Amino acid sequence: MGTVIEPDSIDWQRYLQESEPRARVRTASAWREDLAAAMCSDGGQVGALLPWAKTHDVLRLRPGELSVWAGINGHGKSLLTGQVVLSLMAQRQRCLVASFEMKPVRTLQRMCRQASCGALPTVQFVDDFARWTDDRLWLYDEQGTVSIDMVAAVLRYAHEELSMQHVVVDSLMKCVRGEDDYNGQKDTLDLLTAIARDTGMHVHLVHHIRKSDDEARLPGKFDLKGSGSISDQADNVFVVWRNKKKQFDAQAGKPVDEESPDAMVACEKQRNGDWEGRIALWFHGASQQYLGAHGHRPQEYVR
Repeated sequence: MGTVIEPDSIDWQRYLQESEPRARVRTASAWREDLAAAMCSDGGQVGALLPWAKTHDVLRLRPGELSVWAGINGHGKSLLTGQVVLSLMAQRQRCLVASFEMKPVRTLQRMCRQASCGALPTVQFVDDFARWTDDRLWLYDEQGTVSIDMVAAVLRYAHEELSMQHVVVDSLMKCVRGEDDYNGQKDTLDLLTAIARDTGMHVHLVHHIRKSDDEARLPGKFDLKGSGSISDQADNVFVVWRNKKKQFDAQAGKPVDEESPDAMVACEKQRNGDWEGRIALWFHGASQQYLGAHGHRPQEYVR
């Protein structure tokens, strides 16, 4: 189910090296085809889609960009990015998940449940899901703190050997020494944005929000932990927020407004797009999917 990349199974030395500077210096005519496409563009959206139809005309995950997915601990940012990866796989995008906080089997359990549209996938569905992930999903198996040089090597390997299109790095704080290591954070963002730009991969970086006494307030990009350069350097910034009051009221048997969203994704920045705003979502507990409207059915990703 998915292809697991073991850290000890590959000679990483060649991928730890920066590419030769001379390979980056080319004649202007080398960009002729890209220039022609850009000049003849009708202004249509370019890039992969998010899972929710109401975002398709305003948001895209473009090649060569870096997106930050930030949220408070326990607000579901990793769960939501897992659903985003499922949607990308359904679009025949090749995806690598490098989670340094969760073992691959746990990541796959959650994604399989989301893909099954229910709480208890059958053995047959697990088999179907495993086959469906072939040539769509890879996982890097290492947990704990990882050097940014190693992360960069994994990304270069994914590009050169696997023709990867999307890479999820979960999370930034596993790649730097601490929350107050602002230079380390800036250097990490510099490196990841350069790799995204040079390879054409879309890099998804999961990050944390500063602790707040008021979880009822939807955070913004200025609430990201660490350096302000994180949001400055990213192409896109998405903030994931869960309506904890509604969740706790429902668990306590109190009346709740079902039309009120269970979660929000705030697009705080979209460098190459015109739209910024909030995406209201409703949580389907059995499948653990985020839905675009109250009463919608979970999406079927495995065909």
